[in-house]
Amino acid sequence: MKKYIIYIVILIAGLFLGWLLFGGSSKSEVAHDHNTAETGKMWTCSMHPQIMQPEPGDCPICGMDLIPAEVGAEGLAANQFKLTKNAMALANVQTTVIGNAISADNTITLSGKIAENEKSNAVQVSYFAGRIERLNVNFTGEKIRKGQLLATVYSPELVKAQQELLTAASVKENQPALYKAVRNKLKLWKLSENQINQIEKTGKVKENFPVYATVSGTVSEKLVEQGDYVSQGQALLKIANLNSVWANFDVYENQISNFKVGQNIAITTNAYSNEVFNAKVSFIDPVLNPKTRTVTMRAVLNNSKGKFKPAMFVEGKITTKEKQTEQQLSIPATAVLWTGKRSVVYVKVKSDQPIFEMREVLLGGRIEESYQVVKGLEPGEEIVTNGVFTIDASAQLQGKKSMMNHTKEIVESFEVPEKFKEQLQKAYNNYIVLKDALVKTDAGAAKINAENLKRDLEVIDMKLLASESAHKEWMMLIPALKTNSEKIAQASDVNMQRKHFKVLSEHFIMAVQSFGIKEVTYKQYCPMADSDKGAYWLSKEKQVLNPYFGDMMLKCGEVKETINNN
Repeated sequence: MKKYIIYIVILIAGLFLGWLLFGGSSKSEVAHDHNTAETGKMWTCSMHPQIMQPEPGDCPICGMDLIPAEVGAEGLAANQFKLTKNAMALANVQTTVIGNAISADNTITLSGKIAENEKSNAVQVSYFAGRIERLNVNFTGEKIRKGQLLATVYSPELVKAQQELLTAASVKENQPALYKAVRNKLKLWKLSENQINQIEKTGKVKENFPVYATVSGTVSEKLVEQGDYVSQGQALLKIANLNSVWANFDVYENQISNFKVGQNIAITTNAYSNEVFNAKVSFIDPVLNPKTRTVTMRAVLNNSKGKFKPAMFVEGKITTKEKQTEQQLSIPATAVLWTGKRSVVYVKVKSDQPIFEMREVLLGGRIEESYQVVKGLEPGEEIVTNGVFTIDASAQLQGKKSMMNHTKEIVESFEVPEKFKEQLQKAYNNYIVLKDALVKTDAGAAKINAENLKRDLEVIDMKLLASESAHKEWMMLIPALKTNSEKIAQASDVNMQRKHFKVLSEHFIMAVQSFGIKEVTYKQYCPMADSDKGAYWLSKEKQVLNPYFGDMMLKCGEVKETINNN
């Protein structure tokens, strides 16, 4: 009996001791996990701050450990995502407010661009025919000053004219009219009095003559090279004086009556977001552009400090008295991403925060470098016009709605020349060799094959694509194909190579589906790849050999689709 009592006491003591050791800590851990979940902390990469993930892990780009992000993503809608200011700067993301947004007090916000002041532009010409022996202007954008030596020219005509001067000088007392005519001829070729007197004084004919700048400014275009033959009056350089520039704005047809020369306009730009530049309307084009149904309104900006660069996007605000009506929107072509028949843009949903979401839009016709918007955007919305591919990649990495993971996407097939298919087929063959290297978990072979694939991609001639839609589709795919091939070639770690192979495969699958190759291929899928997010790849055989796990789970996966559009 005593023995049983001892056993019971030992059991009770053990249970009590276990509760003391583990019970409290368990509750603490649960509470800690609960608090962590409630904080909604995001994790980012110190080298790639565009990466934002809800839990710690490795950076999908470089493989470094993620660190806590400074700013969370609380309060975002399901398909919205946020970038840090550092990520925005690294990706050179630029945004533009579209249309002429109208506020409650009838202040109209106009979209525009900086342009050269044509009144200050000049063309430097050669005043005599000859060969450019030396050109002292090396590059476009070089600043020059009036009187600067631009070039030296050998001119047979000038050599002959100098000989005539020396002859006329010897008989000038008897034939003063001839002497004067010869000197005037040289002056018309922009030779100075000192140059003419020097020739006459020395009695020697100069073979090479200098060409001096007649104005100061910045070289906007080089029209000749050293060694070129030029004719009299031929343009050598285009020179822009950027001390003042034009801010050109598009005004819609139904708003023209609200604007007049002399109105005050407040101009801002993303480059100097905290500054407002005040100017006055100096010109309103009297001719309406029949394609865009707009007129150009202009303001002149002082640019003595060089802040404004031609082609820079700007916004102008003018307060009007009349209530405004609807307008036809247009957006820059650089803002649009294409995949098949679908076109999307990225909208900055909050003007004061880098929060974005993808928006599908219905476009009308293309007018030069812009598209008309039929549906999907409103005047005053802010869209990404530069760095769109980087924004889309960030959305994809954060698991948000993006161009590549849109579930309703139907890939459009294009009729393309056989030569284009042959070039894509060669790239596909190297893709398969790369896939086989990853199946074998051979990082060294994967590096070499990725380099070969990138070379094959670079020689694919997109000029062979006749249709505009096919051209757009290829332009959408090729940056990601090249970039991820290069990333695989640069990586030494096979796990990092596999992460880039996933993105490469997604784009390569679309390329094969859209343009076709000269054989049947199999689209295969592993649901456990990429931390159970799943990943696709292409194979020449139905048999599944998994490039994301190799020998660890070689047969994991299934054939999702047989692609046969050759």
